[in-house]
Amino acid sequence: MSKVAIVTGGGSGIGQVTALRLADEGVNIVIVDVDEEGGNDTVDRVKKVGVDALFIKADVSKADQVKKYVDQTVETFGSIDYFFNNAGISGSGQYFLETDIEEIEKVVGINLMGALYGVRYVAEAMLKNGGGSIVNTSSSAGVIGQDSVVTYSATKHGMVGLTKSIAAEYAKDGLRINAIAPGPTETPMVKEFYEANPKMKENAESGIPQKRLGTPEEVAELVTFLLTSKAQYINGEVIRIDGAFTNTK
Repeated sequence: MSKVAIVTGGGSGIGQVTALRLADEGVNIVIVDVDEEGGNDTVDRVKKVGVDALFIKADVSKADQVKKYVDQTVETFGSIDYFFNNAGISGSGQYFLETDIEEIEKVVGINLMGALYGVRYVAEAMLKNGGGSIVNTSSSAGVIGQDSVVTYSATKHGMVGLTKSIAAEYAKDGLRINAIAPGPTETPMVKEFYEANPKMKENAESGIPQKRLGTPEEVAELVTFLLTSKAQYINGEVIRIDGAFTNTK
């Protein structure tokens, strides 16, 4: 029987590429995103690989909508084996004291509360079937401090705490949960952020020992490895994939 994965933020970038990579492994895919066009595009691409796929529109900052995408996945496929808890936004790049309260609430709502709600409902469904595997998307800004992204950094540090603490509570029950901490990666979100803050792109590339941004494909390989049975004894870890960017901090 085919495995089933939920990918939030699957309408573009790392989420979309990871969904396609998991499809290559024969995994059925549920794409969750607020972007209907992007989400349906991913579903169409996934189906061409030869697996089943479903798009569910949801705002992950709303607990009821998170519960709905989890319930709908179980109703459609019977179980959830893998969860890529990936949906997130970067914010404007303003210094913290210049950031609107509304922006702070939005970034926290999507990045942190959305992740907490996701783990809450997905893990509950997984444990009913003996366990499963979760990968949370943190960031290089989740393992070091970075200016101009204070709220984003706070949420991504929160992903680290979420990952380690859930592993401490539920590893004994068959749940594996890990986090990835990508550095600057060539995604639509990062491109948009750097277009608004061009100096930060220059600073990022010069500060990465490998002297380039990462690619979604590179991140997708790591996520697929961590989610699948190839990584059974890796649990509660935060794995950096950043060209040694944070290794020098």
